[in-house]
Amino acid sequence: GYTWHAAPDGGATFPTADGGWIYVSNSEVPINGGASAIRFDAGGTITDAYRILSGTTVNCAGGATSSGTWLSCEEVGRGRVFECDPTGATTAIERPALGRFKHEAAAEDPATGTLYLSEDERTGALYRMVPDTPGDLSSGRLDVLTENAGVAGWEPVPDPTAVSTATRDQVPGTKRFDGGEGIVVRDGVVYLGTKGDNRVWAYDIAAGDLSVIYDAASSPDPDLTGVDNIALLPGAGTDGLLVAEDGGNLELVVVRPDGTTTPVLQLTGVLGTELTGPAFDPSGTRLYFSSQRSPGVTYEVTGDWSQF
Repeated sequence: GYTWHAAPDGGATFPTADGGWIYVSNSEVPINGGASAIRFDAGGTITDAYRILSGTTVNCAGGATSSGTWLSCEEVGRGRVFECDPTGATTAIERPALGRFKHEAAAEDPATGTLYLSEDERTGALYRMVPDTPGDLSSGRLDVLTENAGVAGWEPVPDPTAVSTATRDQVPGTKRFDGGEGIVVRDGVVYLGTKGDNRVWAYDIAAGDLSVIYDAASSPDPDLTGVDNIALLPGAGTDGLLVAEDGGNLELVVVRPDGTTTPVLQLTGVLGTELTGPAFDPSGTRLYFSSQRSPGVTYEVTGDWSQF
């Protein structure tokens, strides 16, 4: 009896104690966006659906934490981040320490608990929030990535609440990213997609090196344009990223650290939409994603995703 939300965007899955899982999804609707969840049993049958966040606006992407919570991000000026319980048992909590800006996505480095956050602005920035206590997002330091003479570094944001000055404009030398979108962390590397210039970036956390692994303008096989949400391909030893297109050919495209690409899925017969919310179930055999508009639809695709 639950009506799934309109404009589905970022999503993630969470395992449950009974062997099933929960898929959560944001709604990019203004004023009454929020997030909802679908619960599956161990066999993949839907057993429940419900709201986990209400009263927020333009909830775009976000990210899962190692604590088993979902971070839902508002994509508006001075947008907020809310930490949500995928089961719906506890009320979502605003996390001001993650800053007030036009949030897109968030990703946790499981080795340290540090969160990395993207900003969907033409002159956006890349942020990290270092919690005072790993796993506790109630307090911490918000930093912004800088680049001076080609050297990347981090500097604290003086006013994360951006009362008078946007967070991206508070620190001299802030590195600019043209429309920050999906962000994930794997094996000590932060991968960031930027839609404005159709790039996928890699930031090596330990080395402090920033590089571009995919650029549609220079790629010999520019399969991917409209770079948006990113998911990690499942499977031990897998290093591929699954990138969703906002526009382009409405494809999901695998991007590897060496810049090679493989389109693996295409949505046809729909105009004026984008692909959003790619996420795999705990077994890595079921992929969830959405077509955001015309109308908004959420799909499940079952198969051997390890082949990519």
